[in-house]
Amino acid sequence: MCRWIAYIGKPIYMDTIITQPSSSLVCQSFNSKMAFKPDGSLLATNGDGFGVGWYNEKFEAGLFKDAEPAWANENITELCSHIKARIFMAHVRAASTGAVQRSNAHPFKYKNWLFQHNGFVNHFDIIRRDLHLQLSDEQYNLLKGTTDSETLFRLALSFGLEKDVKKAIEKMIAFVKKTCEKHQLNVELSLSCALSDGNALYTIRHSTTKRQNSQFYSTKEDCLQDIVDSKNLIPHDGVVVVSEPIDHYNNRWKEMPNDSFAVIADNKVDIDRLEI
Repeated sequence: MCRWIAYIGKPIYMDTIITQPSSSLVCQSFNSKMAFKPDGSLLATNGDGFGVGWYNEKFEAGLFKDAEPAWANENITELCSHIKARIFMAHVRAASTGAVQRSNAHPFKYKNWLFQHNGFVNHFDIIRRDLHLQLSDEQYNLLKGTTDSETLFRLALSFGLEKDVKKAIEKMIAFVKKTCEKHQLNVELSLSCALSDGNALYTIRHSTTKRQNSQFYSTKEDCLQDIVDSKNLIPHDGVVVVSEPIDHYNNRWKEMPNDSFAVIADNKVDIDRLEI
């Protein structure tokens, strides 16, 4: 199970969240506390690639990713300590489908969109062809990797993500389930996702299994207070969303509800229920 973080608010240096906290995303790449496998066992290591995507002044996001483990690449520290962004997301991967290669690292990018995913589509090897046949010509031609995650992103884009985010996500989920049923397979789908168009941050938390992948958010300015010798506060309009808390004070984090779709912008977290 992968780990990810996302931020939206006044511009801050990305290392404030990605590398500095006591349980930062880089720390979680080798010592995760809440990345549980479907069987309930802990997967502490997420070393199959990492990526960082950010928005500042340009329409399209910046993107840096690599197949190396986050803990082994000094570039992530250099980049994050020198780049300020108003929206950014980062991801460390534990591969479930697809080889360990740069094209399979998250986030995935299309024009002004970024998408990252923690979870799985069971039986992806069986239903992959059906899912790919549903992609638009453009999205099929843009496929670069071999993961279920990128396929989900390009399905949502093919179903109208740019016009109606929630509806496209719901159509994507429904189609995956329908395809599994067509092949008489148990529907086992797990989604903990973040995506952005550069204006808002969107998150999804949904699973057909009993265990839903963890997802938390915080609007508290002191949610990073445990950084050593730091008075860093996130801006009062900032919102942080994480796979698991990045400090030791869990009371500063709210769990995102199951089967939820959230729109985060202008210091507001609007949570709706997925209609599937």
